[in-house]
Amino acid sequence: MKTNWIETDAYDRAVLARLQEESPSLRALVESGSKLLPHFDGFVRDLFALLFKLNIVAHAEAEVAPSAAFYGVLITHLRTVPILDTLRQQTVLDETRAGLATLLLGERLLELIKSERLLTRAEMLDFWSLEQQEDELSTRRDEAESAAELRQRAASKASERQLGELEGRMRREIEGGQRRLQHRAKQMRSALADAAERSRGRIEAQAQRVAQDLDDTTEQTHSWSLELGTGRRPTPGTQLELGRRLANNRKLRRLAQMVGRMRESALALRQKMFERASAEVYDIGLGAELSRLLPPELLALRQRALRRDFSRRLLDGQLLQYALRAPQEKGRGPMIVCLDGSSSMAGDKEIWSKAVTLTLLDIARRQRRRFRSICFSSADMPLQVLDLNQWQLYEAQLPQVLELAEYFPGGGTDFQKPLSAALECLRHTRHRRGDIVFITDGECRVTPEWLSEFKREKQRLGFSLFSVLIDIGPNALATLREFSDKIATISQLSSDAGRDIFLKL
Repeated sequence: MKTNWIETDAYDRAVLARLQEESPSLRALVESGSKLLPHFDGFVRDLFALLFKLNIVAHAEAEVAPSAAFYGVLITHLRTVPILDTLRQQTVLDETRAGLATLLLGERLLELIKSERLLTRAEMLDFWSLEQQEDELSTRRDEAESAAELRQRAASKASERQLGELEGRMRREIEGGQRRLQHRAKQMRSALADAAERSRGRIEAQAQRVAQDLDDTTEQTHSWSLELGTGRRPTPGTQLELGRRLANNRKLRRLAQMVGRMRESALALRQKMFERASAEVYDIGLGAELSRLLPPELLALRQRALRRDFSRRLLDGQLLQYALRAPQEKGRGPMIVCLDGSSSMAGDKEIWSKAVTLTLLDIARRQRRRFRSICFSSADMPLQVLDLNQWQLYEAQLPQVLELAEYFPGGGTDFQKPLSAALECLRHTRHRRGDIVFITDGECRVTPEWLSEFKREKQRLGFSLFSVLIDIGPNALATLREFSDKIATISQLSSDAGRDIFLKL
């Protein structure tokens, strides 16, 4: 018998299988649910079909195993919830959104089951008992079929009669067991319908949460995966994992909004100030850059007879144009951001400082520079050291970016440990002219011996140190002045507050 309530075709099942293969969270949902109730994988398939398929066709009750009756009650109630139509407008025929909604809704309904708000523990055991009875009946059917085959091949009349009696007895036992099973399943369905009706508000509330989270995380998932990740569209499974983290983590959603605004502001500012580098004409070559075409080529646009030839050569990159050259920028050392993770940075200061860090990561990628983040707190806490773009093309690695965004150690403040770690990194780089950005809101004394050694290495390695003091509450500049080339104090945690930082690096 079937273990799911909504008809699916081979394509639907292939899509869900691919999403499960790519998404550890979706696999974990099925594994966790299967420990509580039988056939939970069929329920996940029903949720996906309910959200993905354009036309919903339900199986008849007689076609579905009695041990899956609870899922039928849940699906029936979900189909009557008004918010489902709104949710389906976002998910129908969209594999990624339907998969994310399935994951979120499945996890939240599973939490209701675990907390015994939809089912009692005794009812869960009853469903396992039903599944056991179904397995026993299936085994008896196989045995009856074997007896029938042996009866047909019996060598004597006596053997044939004995096997026929055995088969008949087994058939009667199967029919009796089937009637008892159906009667018990009917009783449980009736009780479940009443319980589900009482829980209708909880089920509808979870569906509303999923609809809101899906709407909120769609744009932010794009921001995290494309703008802060590799720059390429991620796989659907990766989008599921990211969407789930954004839906369950308010800090990540706030950070995504702040990074989006700050990144646009920084890019516009740097484009205006730096990206129009001076260049000189030194030759004439072939290409398709319209702004550098020679005047004779532009005249061809005035002649109807030459327009097609112009279009052909434009597509082939064979138009005459000026060749420009500009001074090539020398290789620069890595950019290292030391990020204060002490308890006083919790809240808006953490969000703002990490938004600055991720915006600097984008700038480093464009400058083809390595980028390392060092999150620090008290001296006894280990540093979180992450190389965020160590692979080819200086592309950011999304898992490491998320690890940085979610990590917050708390505790006190120690300046020497992170700066020593940054110094060690700069000692082993092949490029000079590295940069350290030190973001903090507090004060910490450093020893004279350490400060003397740090200044000596700073002069030898030729790097600059830019300190950012978040000027909210008590703070002091004395220690920062001892080792910083420039200090910026920030009193308003807005997307424009990092202007000086983005211009100096």
